[in-house]
Amino acid sequence: MSPFAIRVVFAMSVPHPVTPILPLTEREQLEWAQYSPYFARAVYKEPPSGCQIDQVNILQRHGARFPTSGAATKIQAALAKLQTVTNFTDSRLDFVKSFTFNLGTDDLVKFGADQSFDAGQEAFLRYSKLFDGNDIPFVRSDVSARVVASANNWTAGFAFASQNVFQPHLAVILGIGASTNDTLDDSQCPDAGDSTEQVSAWEAVYATPIANRLNTAAPGANLTTTDVFNLISLCPFDTIFNFKKSPWCTLFEQFPTALPGFAYDGDLNKFYGTGYGQPLGPVQGVGYINELLSRLTHSPVRDSTQTNRTLDSSPLTFPLTRSLYADFTHDDEIAAIVSAIGLFRQPRPLDPTNPGPDSSRTWKASTIVPFSGRVVVERLVCTVTARTGPGVLGLRKKSVEGKVRVLVQDEVQHLEFCEADEDGVCTLDAFVESQSFAREDGDGEFQECFAGVSA
Repeated sequence: MSPFAIRVVFAMSVPHPVTPILPLTEREQLEWAQYSPYFARAVYKEPPSGCQIDQVNILQRHGARFPTSGAATKIQAALAKLQTVTNFTDSRLDFVKSFTFNLGTDDLVKFGADQSFDAGQEAFLRYSKLFDGNDIPFVRSDVSARVVASANNWTAGFAFASQNVFQPHLAVILGIGASTNDTLDDSQCPDAGDSTEQVSAWEAVYATPIANRLNTAAPGANLTTTDVFNLISLCPFDTIFNFKKSPWCTLFEQFPTALPGFAYDGDLNKFYGTGYGQPLGPVQGVGYINELLSRLTHSPVRDSTQTNRTLDSSPLTFPLTRSLYADFTHDDEIAAIVSAIGLFRQPRPLDPTNPGPDSSRTWKASTIVPFSGRVVVERLVCTVTARTGPGVLGLRKKSVEGKVRVLVQDEVQHLEFCEADEDGVCTLDAFVESQSFAREDGDGEFQECFAGVSA
């Protein structure tokens, strides 16, 4: 794919893209793991012959942001170690002396706002046949300011692409109040573990030689492997905010394992954080899936995990009659949801100690949860023709059947768990049946989220 694929993809479907082109190749940006920008993984395919889309469910991560407050503190601490060094023995570090950390914390950056705006434009242009004056997208978000802003930028892009004929708005913000259930955040399983052990083990593998070389070039800095990770993260954060290639990218390109190692660091973070490698990870996606099943089947939500029963029982705050639903969330929650559905299942857990990560793995943070990344579930209405008699002259009977397909960054997923056909499409009934983990409220795992709290 072209290094400028982000503009090429939007140009095919969005007449007025606003997301700028970053001055690095796609391959380089995809080494930024969960800090990678959205790239379409394939050219969008229209539904198979005989099928029409009649409902769309978009689950989208917020756009690019500043580092979180905690991450920013760690980045600045690592930077301070280098900036206290009097003399570098490697001239490639000379830029550090005058480097200014000018990043904020937590909030969207302009690039992230543009991403969401373009995603809204794309949604209108792709699915415009679904809408009329009474049927416009129903939009929800988590309470986090960057998620709310992403949802509002998406609705603005949607309205702009429709020339303001359709003007959706953010209808529901989940998570307002400390005890409010929220299917768009992963904060409701207090006993869930995290990925610290696996990430630390991997950083000891790939970042130790980098730390040693930097400490030799910067006498007295005493950088740790965690410091190395935090300094590498300046490559995406500084580049995305300032719209120019960060000198930190140039520095770490001198270390062949730095950026690939950073990418795998993010893969491990999501896999063992809320993905398949975390015993109480996938269960945190069950509530959203049960809401999805409710929409697909036009039936009330059945869930005993993290859904908000009050909101989900009202047609005003959880309608079942819209053609497009857009929900805005975080990367950790998306990792939980795709794992609960059964997407990106790996033949074996990701290894945090092998210096050569499995290159055939499909669990990659840059593929699953990039900034502004989206998981789209399309419900299809398909005409099915069946013979009712023997031979070529047998009578043919046409019927209509509901089907489903799932796209992640525009790439159609192969849904083996519901016996999808060669087009990646399975029957609606088979898809619903395949989601027994969600329909059974996580097979009792959600109660384990609170075992320590009630002990």
